[in-house]
Amino acid sequence: MDKLEKIRILVACEESQIVTKAFRKLGFNAYSCDLQWSSGGHPEWHIMDDVLNVINDGWHLMIAHPPCTYLANSGAGWLYKNNGEKNQERWEKLKKGAEFFKKLLEADIPYIAIENPIPLRYAIEIIGRKYDQIIQPFQFGHPEKKATCLWLKNLPPLQPTNDVSEKMKKYTKKQIQRLHYLAPSRDRAKIRSKTYSGIAEAMASQWGNYVLQNIVL
Repeated sequence: MDKLEKIRILVACEESQIVTKAFRKLGFNAYSCDLQWSSGGHPEWHIMDDVLNVINDGWHLMIAHPPCTYLANSGAGWLYKNNGEKNQERWEKLKKGAEFFKKLLEADIPYIAIENPIPLRYAIEIIGRKYDQIIQPFQFGHPEKKATCLWLKNLPPLQPTNDVSEKMKKYTKKQIQRLHYLAPSRDRAKIRSKTYSGIAEAMASQWGNYVLQNIVL
């Protein structure tokens, strides 16, 4: 087994395996982990469990996609009821989600990247710090907008690989914000949470090689 195959990568809260497969394509020993069955076609690379149960199993790099439903700034309007009173259930779910996020960020893993939409300031207060970077799909070959924040531990910022912002000017607002305009459905949240392939490939190439060059095995 060469050094590349020895690098163990955990892709937390991922059922699609888009990021996992990007790392696997380059030869890294990557595994997805989620409470759901994997839809990525490689169950042998999937751990169906609470990520906190396996987070201390000797990983070198973790890419995490914690649930954002109660953390995202887009959900601010749900924190209060129409009469101005606090929606206590929503606040409790916000607190629980942010605490889970913080556990991932503080995991005993040398290299960590956590992605999420722009968060509520209340979530940031619980997490303990602001994100390090904001990226967009159009920087990685996808003519769409979806601001994604990255919290990084011992990793460099992700560098754009294929900026198609000029091409995107030819698209309509509905095309550019395709995920925002998805019709309601049972799988809408799952579709919206999938990582763009261009971003996954950049993560695998840039961060995978960074860890390869810097880690001592």
